[in-house]
Amino acid sequence: MPYTSPPAGGPGALSPQASTATPPAASVLRAGARAGRVTHLTRLAGQPGEPASWPGWVPDELVSALAAAGIAAPWRHQAEAADVAASGRSVILSTGTASGKSLGYLLPALSAVLAGGTALYIAPTRALAADQLRLVASLGLERVRAAVVDGDTPRPERSRARAHANYLLTTPDMLHHSLLPGHARWNGFFRRLRYVVVDECHAYRGVFGSHVSHVLRRLRRVAYHHSAREPVFVLTSATISEPGRCGELLTGRDVQPVGSDCAPRAPMYFALWEPPLTGGRGEAGAPLRRTATAEAAELLAGLVRDGVPALAFVRSRRGAEAVAQSARRQLADGGAGDLADRVAAYRSGYLPEERRAIEEALRSGAISGLAATTALELGVNVTGLDAVLMAGWPGTRAALWQQAGRAGRAGRDAVAVLIARDDPLDTYLVHHPSALFGAPVEATVLDPDNEYVLAPHLVAAAAELPLTGRDLDSFGSAGASTLAERLAADGLLRARGGRWFCTRQGLGLRTGLRGTGAWPVRIVERGTGRLVGTVDEPSAHFLAHDGAVYSHQGELYVVTRLDLDDRIALVDAGDPGYATIAREITSIEIAAELTRQDWGPATVCFGDVGVARQVVSYARRSAETGLVIGEDALDLPERRLATKAVWWTVAAAQRAALASAGVDLPGAAHAAEHAAIGLLPLVAACDRWDVGGVSADLHPATGRLTVFVYDGQAGGAGFAERGFAAASTWLSATADAIADCECTAGCPSCVQSPKCGNGNHPLAKDGAVALLRCLLAAAPAAAGRATTSDAAED
Repeated sequence: MPYTSPPAGGPGALSPQASTATPPAASVLRAGARAGRVTHLTRLAGQPGEPASWPGWVPDELVSALAAAGIAAPWRHQAEAADVAASGRSVILSTGTASGKSLGYLLPALSAVLAGGTALYIAPTRALAADQLRLVASLGLERVRAAVVDGDTPRPERSRARAHANYLLTTPDMLHHSLLPGHARWNGFFRRLRYVVVDECHAYRGVFGSHVSHVLRRLRRVAYHHSAREPVFVLTSATISEPGRCGELLTGRDVQPVGSDCAPRAPMYFALWEPPLTGGRGEAGAPLRRTATAEAAELLAGLVRDGVPALAFVRSRRGAEAVAQSARRQLADGGAGDLADRVAAYRSGYLPEERRAIEEALRSGAISGLAATTALELGVNVTGLDAVLMAGWPGTRAALWQQAGRAGRAGRDAVAVLIARDDPLDTYLVHHPSALFGAPVEATVLDPDNEYVLAPHLVAAAAELPLTGRDLDSFGSAGASTLAERLAADGLLRARGGRWFCTRQGLGLRTGLRGTGAWPVRIVERGTGRLVGTVDEPSAHFLAHDGAVYSHQGELYVVTRLDLDDRIALVDAGDPGYATIAREITSIEIAAELTRQDWGPATVCFGDVGVARQVVSYARRSAETGLVIGEDALDLPERRLATKAVWWTVAAAQRAALASAGVDLPGAAHAAEHAAIGLLPLVAACDRWDVGGVSADLHPATGRLTVFVYDGQAGGAGFAERGFAAASTWLSATADAIADCECTAGCPSCVQSPKCGNGNHPLAKDGAVALLRCLLAAAPAAAGRATTSDAAED
């Protein structure tokens, strides 16, 4: 097991030598090392805090309240961010977990409230908004009337908040669906609005982030309408690359970054953990590893038994419940049944009072082992944890450090363990620690100029207030005026007197923040007629097809019938004991090559594409073993998608050389495509389910062996473009991940994909490595200078 203290460069300086201290969870690391599961261990050094003085503009009343709460002085980064905001400039505070980012925005926001203004706090989750409400209320400031308005808030309390609140906490969804459309009723609040806090803004990425960016632009114009001035934005984020650029993309304004973390931090032991291979066989006879959730449950039970407060992050709600249940069972079976009640699960979908009770039990120590989804990741103030387990790569380095930072909040040495799933990226990371430790975190990826995202917000903005040419410019797209004209031609807007008004037809347009504006499909319980939830139409093909197991707020349903014409899916409640995964076939056409890099005779390109997709079947996968237990055909229509893609080709001579060496070219291209999709999150802040791929031995648009990876959202989401910019790094890591996998012919850890419409056939693992090495032979160390083109290569 390698044990290193790498040079500084990641979140926090790393120790130049191994620690002599023993962390509370040392037994976990020793057991993992003996079993050969710990592939790497390093120690992240702690640091002392660097305090600052209270800014002179902070009122004595607030200073006294903070002192009574145990805050004697701010850390330097808190004071710096607060000073920037107080000067009237928007700011983003990008520092690590437990660095006290809350004080950076509370100082200017509460000072403004005490001076007669109002402040709006926006959280990505309801749990975080509720936690911040408790924090503000705990200060005992009588003139600060804080209230939460979100999906949990009863109507009478919403009315009370509208009449009395001067510090309002909400979510982007509530802002989009309620506060902005009803802004006239909130005139008193918006008229005095001085600060807008956008907490944990690294959560706003991809299409969701692009939607939120337009919600914030709509907020700016509504605030200006009521007060003739725009509020100052104070954003907080986990440590990310280019935080200032992230703030500008989200708000449409210049944003000053503050990134020096001056808070004290406890030392941390960080382990990379790979579950062992089992005797089980998956698709095409591929070997299977023990699941990350099974490993997490066993580790969590051991930590609770040893008296170590621990938190296990699990990617799905069902997974969190399964980990907690398994840990309780192992404690009971091991003679520690009295500790089983100290283990719980935490996920979205619980009733508000249930979530609050679990949060309080964790703080008090009544619960010492918690299996949680990311509902607890973002900012909820939990102290006293000694260990954090992460069952699978959380998607980005920013999220990794956000989750790991939960440990060590009581000042003691802490342990964080990343447990690899049976996935190409997870496998790569646990065997290439340099990709984590010392590597910069990702930049947030979003694309506010995506017309498919912008269009419904122009309609919504016109419904709130008539649009002017100046308003269109504020939405950041050079094509906003042209788009407004198209919306008028479609009957959604009407031009009159140099302004754009929303029509009655436009008022009927409703869009969520996690799709691209298509009419939703309603999920309805067949026996009762109860509306369970909604999904956008493209997602319905994957999540709500006939026979699908649909999960909503922790409850499982089986879809009995999907009617796309009436946009309804009928479901029956029940757990069939398996999960379903839709499989699709895909074809792709190049609409325009926008830019390219020449790697010797090979090319890497980025541009516009048209994708035709059709879900053709679904697999049933056992909830216990993860094995495929059956597959059923589907008859769904083909869907077409205009989006962005990155693609690469090898020249005819390179292809011929590979063929003469015995490489199965279709299988090699297919395997490389799957692995490249799995590794894209290494360089782009995305999930493998955000993108798709197509490969061809000879593609008609290029006349070459070609592999495409495309954004799964109409108009693109920025992920393919990020892959193009970091193509050398991305594809080198892809080749290494395949080569390093210990299987012989390909498995879920390297080249198999859970959503492959061709049943993961053909796949050629060794051929994929040879193909990628051939492509990379003339690749630059960093992305080379690109040239532009108006059309695809002949």
